[in-house]
Amino acid sequence: MFGCKSLLCWDSVPEFTDPDPLPFSLPSPLPQWPQGGSFASGRICLGEIEVLKADKLEKVWRCTTLRGKSLGFTFYRPLEISEGFFCLGHYCQSNDQPLRGYVLVARETNASVLEFPALEKPLGYSLIWSIDSHDECVYFWLPNPPTGYKAMGIVVTSSPNEPEVEEVRCMRADLTETCETSDLLLTIKSKYAKNVFQVWNTEPCDRGMLARGVSVGTFFCGSAYFDSEQVVDIACLKNLDSSLHAMPNQNQIHALIQHYGPTVYFHPDEKYLPSSVQWFFKNGAVLYTAGSSKGKAIEYGGSNLPSGGTSDGAFWIDLPTDEDARNNLKKGNIESAELYVHVKPALGGAFTDIVMWVFCPFNGPATLKVALMNIEMGKVGEHVGDWEHFTLRISNFSGELWSVFFSQHSGGQWVNAFDLEFIKGNKPIVYSSKDGHASFPHSGTYLQGPSKLGIGVRNDAAKSKFIVDSSIKYEVVAAEYLGEGVITEPCWLQYMREWGPTIVYDSRSEIDKIIDMLPLFVRFSVENLFELFPTELYGEEGPTGPKEKDNWLGDEYC
Repeated sequence: MFGCKSLLCWDSVPEFTDPDPLPFSLPSPLPQWPQGGSFASGRICLGEIEVLKADKLEKVWRCTTLRGKSLGFTFYRPLEISEGFFCLGHYCQSNDQPLRGYVLVARETNASVLEFPALEKPLGYSLIWSIDSHDECVYFWLPNPPTGYKAMGIVVTSSPNEPEVEEVRCMRADLTETCETSDLLLTIKSKYAKNVFQVWNTEPCDRGMLARGVSVGTFFCGSAYFDSEQVVDIACLKNLDSSLHAMPNQNQIHALIQHYGPTVYFHPDEKYLPSSVQWFFKNGAVLYTAGSSKGKAIEYGGSNLPSGGTSDGAFWIDLPTDEDARNNLKKGNIESAELYVHVKPALGGAFTDIVMWVFCPFNGPATLKVALMNIEMGKVGEHVGDWEHFTLRISNFSGELWSVFFSQHSGGQWVNAFDLEFIKGNKPIVYSSKDGHASFPHSGTYLQGPSKLGIGVRNDAAKSKFIVDSSIKYEVVAAEYLGEGVITEPCWLQYMREWGPTIVYDSRSEIDKIIDMLPLFVRFSVENLFELFPTELYGEEGPTGPKEKDNWLGDEYC
């Protein structure tokens, strides 16, 4: 796998011009979380091993400029490791962000009774890549694990001497999970080697709610001809503690939401505001059954909605036929709005995901931006019953807000805590886009589609008087890991069918009208324009509820 093992030299010594990254802390100190379990205790038991975060790091090598091109990355080794714990590998991050990284260090919990201990020293190391000149030297080493064990990370040194076997530990294979590359951090080219050298972050291959893979915080590196996402030379940890004791209990969940709950800003020109689900039902939402032209009123809590099943077209919710009642429902009712919260394990229980769902009775039409032109897309994008969400990711080691996922139609983005806007204390701001209600970390105009071509669907986000404070207005609707019956799920959450009807209109005709309005230099065929945007934009099917979304059981995907 590692095709580049020759010694490589820079043409010139790197220039160290940018300052070292400074540590990051949230705007306000963390509170004393309610007692119970091992949440925020600083340590997590994974079964046969216990891990803690080593976030005091020592710089090993820092590259800022290579042949005049800015690289801006630093490699670190952990310092001040607690007695009895062992390093698993080293850490890498960009210099243009605060120093907030860590690597996990581990110790055995029952080493004396096992024939094959959980942790073992490597047999030695293989040199992966190096730079060796009279001014600058760095060496990347892969631990060689004993049979039945896995290396967990790479070791970086400034000396050509092979590292001591005491530097790191390898993990018994049955205590590990496969991992894969995620973000490409660094690429180094040299005229002395056929292949370039690259560095990636890693993460568990399976990252759903039921997955057990725990990221170590280390990196993977090798040849650019590495053509598979799955990594075989190093692994992630596996959480074998079925109790997930580091997850927050019910009191801790409420404390987390009250401390971190974002304020959601809707656009000042928003016509289609959120509401509570109960307000939507009470004010005229209707349940239809296939084969029947007459709908029936939905009870306040949704108790007469069919539960289970799939989105098979057998049932759907729609607005009432009365025009005034329809328009009233479309507007929503922000005074009644609240966030519906799903709490679940993430990355093997090392983190908690607090998923906050917002319901809007109606999703407005899209606006196409072409250069300086803004073109209303008619009915394209409209649909009844719009469910959107964002996700707070909390470290179970400390209870610290780590990042936020902003859902944006068919995708979204993870944003680190140091790149968020905060409104009060440690409460971030979430901007909901005009008409479409996608979530964004900052105000502005975001284009969905091929923005490099100067064309895209507008997502306008800005502050206004229309706000929902999720730290106050929320309801926890699901937290399966707490056990059956701890959280009573509302009836409407079990409704798996469409929350809006299949919209019947000729999308192709709508697109034809738009094409006729475009200047000649940006004209597209109907087929090409359809390919530019996600299918749900055309509103061809009614939207489904939270439990039918992929991220209910799975991870957030960008």
